[in-house]
Amino acid sequence: MGRTGADGARPLDGREIRVWKSFARSLIVVPRTLEADLLEHSSMTLGEYQVMVMLSEAPDHSSRMSELASDVGLSASRMTRLIDGLRRRGWVEKRRDGCDRRGAIAVLRPDGLAALEEAYPAHLAAVRRHVMDHLGSMDLETLAIALEAMSDAR
Repeated sequence: MGRTGADGARPLDGREIRVWKSFARSLIVVPRTLEADLLEHSSMTLGEYQVMVMLSEAPDHSSRMSELASDVGLSASRMTRLIDGLRRRGWVEKRRDGCDRRGAIAVLRPDGLAALEEAYPAHLAAVRRHVMDHLGSMDLETLAIALEAMSDAR
């Protein structure tokens, strides 16, 4: 494991290995933990919650489905299944895009906004408990910049 990679990348040192392993594990554990908490308090998955938050913050509570998929890192087919599930619950509606008839627009309905507002306090407490409380006095601005750079480097 200590050899230089095929592209000449230098090996990780001990501190970097610890950071990488901890980060990789947190990518699995934290979303599972947050989703379990959401399901317990609202019967909403983390993906559904994230999409509904994005819709709640969008102008007219609506967004192109392709943009939503990109913003949350889902495939178009996965986004369609997620939106279809939210439609069955009466939380979101799907409309044809007036400008591009091939595209679809997801719109957060009033019942969806109410469900989101109901789920928010418990989810906020879980995010604080499982994420923010562990960051202590860390420089959050620097952390945010690094995380944004990682997610933008697709």
